[in-house]
Amino acid sequence: MHKRILILITTCLILLGQGVKAQDAHFSQFYANPLYLNPAFAGTNICPRIALNFRDQWPSMKGTFMSFSASYDQHFDKLAGGIGVLAFGDRCGQDAAIQSYEASLMYAFRVKVSKKFNMRFALQFSYLANILDTRNLTFGDMIDPKYGFIYQTNEDLSSWNNTTDHSFDFAAGFLGYANLRFCNIYFGYAAHHLNMPYISFIQQERYRMPMKHTAHVGASFDVKRKSNKEHNFGDISLSPNIIFQYQGGLMYMSEGLYLNLYPVTLGAWLRHSFKNVDAVIFSAGIEYQFIRVGYSYDLTVSKLINLTGGAHEVSLQFLLPCPEKRKAIKELECPSF
Repeated sequence: MHKRILILITTCLILLGQGVKAQDAHFSQFYANPLYLNPAFAGTNICPRIALNFRDQWPSMKGTFMSFSASYDQHFDKLAGGIGVLAFGDRCGQDAAIQSYEASLMYAFRVKVSKKFNMRFALQFSYLANILDTRNLTFGDMIDPKYGFIYQTNEDLSSWNNTTDHSFDFAAGFLGYANLRFCNIYFGYAAHHLNMPYISFIQQERYRMPMKHTAHVGASFDVKRKSNKEHNFGDISLSPNIIFQYQGGLMYMSEGLYLNLYPVTLGAWLRHSFKNVDAVIFSAGIEYQFIRVGYSYDLTVSKLINLTGGAHEVSLQFLLPCPEKRKAIKELECPSF
């Protein structure tokens, strides 16, 4: 039990006090949360799309990481591109001692390179709020060897700001996709925290958020499909994907494969650094009319395998009808979970 508490405290302090090593929260259902992955996905569904996501990281350890997001995006002919809005929240530590919130607005300009190849170039503007509640912090002198956290700390918290730290943030990204006869190919890149905003919880100490780089590439191959215009029951497709992320000196690769047996999608991913394997991710989703529901589980395979309980993630998407007639613009067909 004490070992679990120590791991939790250490992790949160790294995120709090060593900004150069901190990482953004991540979601394992990458394409079920497209605007969080890359702002260039704004409007790729053409018609309005609402995405809701919730992730519970390390559930076996009390007070760990809970992340959630909600987004809306839609393509507008008059703007020659898509508009997206994203709200994100992350709570870390027992009783949410550390909280991070984000509200973003993004625009993705569409360029028709050829009849079958399109690109989108996006900009994102965000407001960030980071909250530290010193009342919920725990320190080593509060621990009793037998009964756990029962004492008051002797730490001097007078130099700690018990308020919200505000900052503005910028991101950019691009996306390319080709609709070919037997497959669809897509690739993209996104850079978050371009201005590396400052975070300050302790007076006279300020840390800059490191930039996050995300590169992704994938394809969807039709094995069996009745119609090119819409999906039908029994359609079969395979979708291999690779995602690379780098932030604050830490690098992660995720390789995955989706098997779509419409309306059901099954997926398996491997997430690792160049030195260690972190987790194997299993996912399942179902699509019915305008609703998509997905669930995934991260099976930890690192040295923390017996402590964390992995991670649970749930996604919900609503694909709404277009409010007016649209030009003949084909939506991007990529994984939904």
